[in-house]
Amino acid sequence: MALTVIEHVLTRLQQIGISDVFGVPGDFAFPVNDAVFQQPGMRWIGCTNELNAAYAADGYARIKGVAALCTTYGVGELSALAGIAGAYAEHLPIFHLVGMPRMAVQRARALVHHTLGNGEYELFRRMSEPVVCGHAVMTPQNVAYETERLIAEALYHRRPVYMAFPADLAGQPVVSAAAPLPPPRSDPDSLKAATAAIVAALGEASTACVLPGLLVSRIGASATLQAVIDASGLPFATMFHDKTLLDEQQEAYVGMYDGALMNEEVRAFVESRDRLVTVGTLMTDFNTGSFTSNLDKDSTIAIDHHSVTVDGHTFPSVEIGDILAALAEALPKRDWERIPAGSLGPVTGEGDQPITAEALYPRWAEFIEPGDIVVAETGTASMGLGFARMPSGANFYNQTLWGAIGWATPAAVGTAVAAPERRTVLITGEGSHQVTAQELGQFGMLGLKPVVFVLNNDGYLIERLLCKDPEIGYNDIAPWRYAELPRALGCEGWTTARVTTCGELDDALEAARKANGGVYIEVVTGRYEASPLSLKLSERMKKAAAGG
Repeated sequence: MALTVIEHVLTRLQQIGISDVFGVPGDFAFPVNDAVFQQPGMRWIGCTNELNAAYAADGYARIKGVAALCTTYGVGELSALAGIAGAYAEHLPIFHLVGMPRMAVQRARALVHHTLGNGEYELFRRMSEPVVCGHAVMTPQNVAYETERLIAEALYHRRPVYMAFPADLAGQPVVSAAAPLPPPRSDPDSLKAATAAIVAALGEASTACVLPGLLVSRIGASATLQAVIDASGLPFATMFHDKTLLDEQQEAYVGMYDGALMNEEVRAFVESRDRLVTVGTLMTDFNTGSFTSNLDKDSTIAIDHHSVTVDGHTFPSVEIGDILAALAEALPKRDWERIPAGSLGPVTGEGDQPITAEALYPRWAEFIEPGDIVVAETGTASMGLGFARMPSGANFYNQTLWGAIGWATPAAVGTAVAAPERRTVLITGEGSHQVTAQELGQFGMLGLKPVVFVLNNDGYLIERLLCKDPEIGYNDIAPWRYAELPRALGCEGWTTARVTTCGELDDALEAARKANGGVYIEVVTGRYEASPLSLKLSERMKKAAAGG
């Protein structure tokens, strides 16, 4: 028998690596919800709201490369839209499956629930258009072609797509056929010329450094870039958005580059090179130390998503994966100058001493183990841990560009679902945690065993540091009893603790290392215990606001 419209789509999503669909059910989406449950090898992950589901899909896509989200029409899809926009900014392919009213209802312009009461049924799809790279309303006649087109669009741009399913059409048999579209390939002549230009430019240079970017990870080319580093001996630094793209324990790693704000030795090294090679790198404010970087554009070799630029000449139709594979073969091994990567320094503080920033971040760095998935909320917590040197095989994820408050907790659900065999370590401030804390219940329901650290510094610390009046009331939040949340949200058997001193923190970390189940530790610090980068950003932004 022919597959139905939704079965066809789900089968193709499985074939590209998606085995879980995050979402919230709704009546217009029931045909899609039912199909997910009935699809062999696919699992429905029901979240507490659509925004959290989008963030969870975001986390899943960081591990798997692709993800799927399902919402109902109107109110449901709009609730997820901020998360979809974040995935667009961060180059994450998420397939947003939206259940629509029946076609007869749409043709009649009936005034049904979840609409604006104006008979307009294309409005919400149009609202999504700026934050997706493709969209379609799926029918039996077009589903085969549109599925292949949207998969190709999502993988080419590494961004979300929108797939709408009218309730009466989702279960009808497919009456069309289409073959998968091949992935984009480089133009052979352009690839050959770009490779030769890069080899020649580096051959004339006495010093060089690579700045790898997140697009390398998004297209699954980290191993190919590592082959370039191994074959050439080139050193590399990373920026905040690109942390752990490559193993930070190797000798080629020179440290974290953050413009003039942090790591002066790394700044001097990177900015003084004869040649700088950027690979899928985004020069955002947080990546460049609030635009304090001083990188010579004329000496930069820019390997972008679909092109290469050397000495002002752009070679079009060159894919990152292809040029990296060519360079791994073409670049000669050299003994390039490099510097040793630094660390956060030794653990300080003991016993009844309060938990300071200097005491906390080195402890967290020591706690991270090889293979861990670290999901760090945007703010002071990630800014402190981001400069720790991660062990081999560990990944550090932060929503650096979009920077949505509350992203990390549901994103950690997504990473844990995607890779349950690895340990997910969630590090979030309590202000961000309050936005999406209810998603903790998913860990318990799914039997996942993360380690969760909630940094309680009595309010929005990053906002206190950046705003004009740190003590203004909008930076205060309700004082929750955080350590009691796991049990209340159904996470039975978890190891929980609330720590206020270095000794209590040490005991809790040791208990976490030995725990067989989930772990939740509330870490209480002073109101203004801030990581060095957050303090530097505060100084920089206040100086800029004053016209300095």
